[in-house]
Amino acid sequence: MKYCPNCAAVLTIKIPADDSRKRHVCEACGSIHYQNPRNVVGSIPVYGQQVLLCRRAIEPRHGYWTLPAGFMELGESTSHGAARETLEEAGAEVKIGPLYSLLNVPHAEQVHLFYLATMNTPEFSAGEESLEVALFNEADIPWNELAFPTVKQTLEWFFADRAAGNFETGKEFHVRSRDILPSERI
Repeated sequence: MKYCPNCAAVLTIKIPADDSRKRHVCEACGSIHYQNPRNVVGSIPVYGQQVLLCRRAIEPRHGYWTLPAGFMELGESTSHGAARETLEEAGAEVKIGPLYSLLNVPHAEQVHLFYLATMNTPEFSAGEESLEVALFNEADIPWNELAFPTVKQTLEWFFADRAAGNFETGKEFHVRSRDILPSERI
């Protein structure tokens, strides 16, 4: 960022008063411009025993499979964003359940949040950002063709928890969380 979006003056990088990090500061209007992580929100759409995946039609990782997810928009909650992304990318209407995984991706300046989601019908279609969309049984997941480590980790946790019976009605489960390291890039 070189210019202030408020007044167009050249920005300086310095530590503002009462702060501990360098920020983009406008000396002309006094605005401080924070650059914070972006939230990626998505779902684990389930129909019966199958999970819905999308083959990406965009970079990064064009042609690879992913859970439907994308950047959260201003004015929406993380769960609404997950439902919106699922509809946009997979053409699937889902009932969003609880937050399932939260993965920090500091090297990409992102936080990925995936919600459990139920599809009432097996109706779906590829959106503009998807080449194709398909339901997969666990044994048929294209593990070597997954787009991102966050998707792979979320699916591994999901199938392990399902096999252990952790999604049974009334059984409490905890949100899965961890940091994704730069060395885990696919």
